[in-house]
Amino acid sequence: MPEHHHSSALQQALDALPALAAAIGQEAAAREVRRELPFEAFARFRESGLGKLRLPVEWGGFGGSLEDVFHVISTLAAHESNVAHALRIHFDQTEALLLSPRTPFNELQIGRVAEGAIFGGASTEAGTSRPGEITTQLRRDGDHYRLSGRKYYATGTAFSDYARLNVQDETGEPVIAIVPTKREGLNVLDDWDGMGQRMTASGSLVLDDLLVHADEVTPRTLTTLAGRHGGALRQLHLVAVAAGIVRNVVADAKRYVLRHGRPVLHSPAPSAREDGFIQQVIGELSAHSHAIDALVRDNARVLDRSSRAIRNGSADADALVLEGALATARTQLVVSKLALYAAERMFEAGGASATARAHNFDRHWRNLRTIFSHNPLLHKSRVIGDYELNGVTTHLTEGRVF
Repeated sequence: MPEHHHSSALQQALDALPALAAAIGQEAAAREVRRELPFEAFARFRESGLGKLRLPVEWGGFGGSLEDVFHVISTLAAHESNVAHALRIHFDQTEALLLSPRTPFNELQIGRVAEGAIFGGASTEAGTSRPGEITTQLRRDGDHYRLSGRKYYATGTAFSDYARLNVQDETGEPVIAIVPTKREGLNVLDDWDGMGQRMTASGSLVLDDLLVHADEVTPRTLTTLAGRHGGALRQLHLVAVAAGIVRNVVADAKRYVLRHGRPVLHSPAPSAREDGFIQQVIGELSAHSHAIDALVRDNARVLDRSSRAIRNGSADADALVLEGALATARTQLVVSKLALYAAERMFEAGGASATARAHNFDRHWRNLRTIFSHNPLLHKSRVIGDYELNGVTTHLTEGRVF
């Protein structure tokens, strides 16, 4: 757990986190097989109050740090990675509110978060020439707007109270619309068919003549310092989910050895837990998980520094935001290798019986491979190399996937 001063409300919520995560994770492997979406888990998360972790105490929040946020995400993911992942837009939105001007639009969203609301939404659209291109456009309807179209990767929106939609205004400029998820004309489809993170509700969002009030729309900016910081934050959220999954790998491997494991035919050990080769595998998994957790924790502290600099208007804010983008991309590259190796290596702790569908151990590799397919890691390594060799920061300062 992060070692710094906490408000009493935050400390209580963090103290209750292990029990919350364990409750959310009950029967998670079996639910994945049944494709049972975690609505009950989100109800538990709402009750915890952790959705307002990042808001300052004077705004009605817990006043937590980003280190606290990613501690929460990894802890949840160690029991139920879908829930941890599906909170990505919510924590991105609360960070944006923390670092943005106090407009009437933002004040409304701050109040909603403080009252316990969860935010989902969608940006990406399938069928465009490149990911990130937006064609969904507001059209004027009297004093307000109407919105029709289809979004994809609407992660977490099925479990949320409000949806943040990246759209175009009438002139083609990028804007954000935030609307209640229960409003007529907004339909979440459970048509996500990825092999991993199956219960994140990451499929389609269908907008059918959706009413959008004029005061529910605000400009969208990516290249501001806050926008760039948010890009790194969204990426580290994925890595923190992966960190939790690897903790789950270690826990599942240990549990299998202790409850089901048998020494191989030619092993001199009387039990699986006393077999030197199995001990070696568990030790290796434990070391990988430890290293991943350390990388995420260090990276969170880097992003805490850039966030504070933006809030305080510090002269070195630009340099710290760039440092955050680089740190997160480097972390992502290394953790992807460590995590995927651990998810494959765990099967060395058991024989063919460890591949039984009843255990559903393959979900860990599938979930990790899906998470690390979100953004092209080969592109990230090239961009880092271009920066190291030539000082080029073009993509690092776009605020999209860095």
